[in-house]
Amino acid sequence: MTNRLARETSPYLRQHAGNPVDWYPWGEAALARSRAEDKPIMLSIGYSACHWCHVMARESFEDPDVAAVMNALYVNIKVDREERPDLDQIYQLAHQMLAQRSGGWPLTMFLTPEGMPFFGGTYFPKEPRFNLPGFAQLLQRVAGLYRERRDEIRLQGGAILEAFARTEPAGAAHQPAFSRAPLGAALDSLKQRFDALHGGFGAAPKFPHPAELELCLRSFAASGDKDALHIASHTLERMAQGGIYDHLGGGFSRYSVDAEWMIPHFEKMLYDNGPLLRLAADAWTVTGNPLFERVAAETAQWMMREMQSQEGGYYSSLDADSEHVEGKFYVWTPDEVRALLTADEYAALAPHYGLTDAPNFEGRHWHLHVARRLDERSPDDPDRQTGRSVEAGAALLASGRAKLFAARERRIRPGRDDKVLVSWNALAIAGMARASTVFGREPWLDSARRALNFIRSTMWRPEGGGRRAQLLATYKDGRAHLNAYLDDHAFLLAAVIEVLQADFDAGLLEFAVALAQLLLEQFEDCRHGGFYFTSHDHERLIHRSKPGQDHATPSGNGVAALALQRLTFLTGEQRYAIAAERCLRLFYPDMAARPAGYASLLGALEEHLTPPRTIILRGPKHAMAPWRRALAARYLPQSMVLQIDDGADTGSDGTSPPLPPLLAKPIGAQVNAWVCEGVTCLAPISELPALLGQL
Repeated sequence: MTNRLARETSPYLRQHAGNPVDWYPWGEAALARSRAEDKPIMLSIGYSACHWCHVMARESFEDPDVAAVMNALYVNIKVDREERPDLDQIYQLAHQMLAQRSGGWPLTMFLTPEGMPFFGGTYFPKEPRFNLPGFAQLLQRVAGLYRERRDEIRLQGGAILEAFARTEPAGAAHQPAFSRAPLGAALDSLKQRFDALHGGFGAAPKFPHPAELELCLRSFAASGDKDALHIASHTLERMAQGGIYDHLGGGFSRYSVDAEWMIPHFEKMLYDNGPLLRLAADAWTVTGNPLFERVAAETAQWMMREMQSQEGGYYSSLDADSEHVEGKFYVWTPDEVRALLTADEYAALAPHYGLTDAPNFEGRHWHLHVARRLDERSPDDPDRQTGRSVEAGAALLASGRAKLFAARERRIRPGRDDKVLVSWNALAIAGMARASTVFGREPWLDSARRALNFIRSTMWRPEGGGRRAQLLATYKDGRAHLNAYLDDHAFLLAAVIEVLQADFDAGLLEFAVALAQLLLEQFEDCRHGGFYFTSHDHERLIHRSKPGQDHATPSGNGVAALALQRLTFLTGEQRYAIAAERCLRLFYPDMAARPAGYASLLGALEEHLTPPRTIILRGPKHAMAPWRRALAARYLPQSMVLQIDDGADTGSDGTSPPLPPLLAKPIGAQVNAWVCEGVTCLAPISELPALLGQL
């Protein structure tokens, strides 16, 4: 027997299709039943890689007795927060207001038939523990609350809506003059919160925060601030040496439960790894640290090997659990490792990855992290007493890791959420494209192009036949659906601009223009500025937000403003810059008053104050390579580099759309470079050393 969730595309919803709970997906059928029967709604929001979501499912949703109480008293709705981030944003904020503490997943909210929250929490155990009531008891109490205290619930709902309204940016009564002051204040805040020993910001749990680290790198490029560079490079290095990084398979877990980056919450999310791949590539151009090059290569290989479908799109996540045990796929015992390696390999690998120390995971297992670097070992270390060189030790580490990886591949794997989300794919595409440019890795660019082509062919509905263009948010098993959100449009536009710099295609630039048009038509608030998270034709919910701060992913408003500004300097179309400026004006008072958390919008502000430089290379394709390599090896965060060779005027569809005047420079027998500051281009440069000197 299965319930309605069996017909959904979300792997998370399908995980609950066999529950005895009479689940509904979010939609009019559930809401109408709630209204008709005057039953409250029990809303459960989670995602497929969520450990405590699995725990609550096993304890309560799979239990027939608990399910009977749920079915008798409520209309029960299950939501995948990755497919419906609009709902998750609303009800996480409502939980924060009602409970006076932050939320998380699973999110358990109780709603009126109109969708108004009146009580909530996160994980609830089946039996009372952790100072929490048992879930069946809670269900009874909340149902009684709904029956007996309607007037209070109605008044509370009005207060919640007023509080929602106060969270939205109001702009300034008078248009302020933009300055770099919020950028400096944000950097000062990051310096104060920086963990000088372990890297990162604050204490446990620790998240990567790639947007803040990018802000630090950009600050170094703009002003030479070495402290800002240290924050970014030290944090990346400690993360790459810690257990948050997968030393065998590549890629980063979502966060570390400790301040040392040693033990992660083992789920791996696509949305983290795209930006971290890009960041590793950029950090390498600044520092030349070979660790960053290795991390970039291993992360890119992981994304192609484990996260890319045959159709081209990237999957969403890997679960933290396997065989119902968190981290089981990733941890070891020294005896397991010793049995797989030669004596020399074990002697090199065991102290390096902490296997000679006490167990660091649940008191009986070892999770790999760099405990002792090869070049830092003490003279009495057994491996040093062999007289083995650092280079020889590195070779033994590499062969030992390969054997452990092969053995791990034979274990029962964590579950994979194989739906394709546009926004997360866009972050991955941008990371792969940027890293391919920096390191000259054509297969990485091919991977990015495959994912982008999949989105364009499967999740994009072009304008035509009296129908406006449309982007869909999610895809699985041949079905794309759900209105795409601000993040889908903004992140995809930014990714397309990144791919254009890796491999210019005039048809792809036309696609960027179509995306920007849809972004302005469907999301911009033309009166007050900024972009709504949901489109103008989206389902009406109890609140419509305009998010400005970065969270697990960058701010859609920040990415939209930056991408639109950049598109202005590729096309000459000023309405993009005007929309971006309106967005910045709306959020500027908040950025100035509380700059922490606004890294993406601050990046857009920086490029508004100092418009990006466009470097246009034109000439024979075979002669471009040394120019591209020289530019790729430099960190130029406020520059766009476009190689428009003698075949790039033709789009991928075989047509030759006209280039915008700014890009339509003449092609000669040799390479020429035009450096354009804003919309003003300097005279062409025909010698590479002269170009590098100009930059």
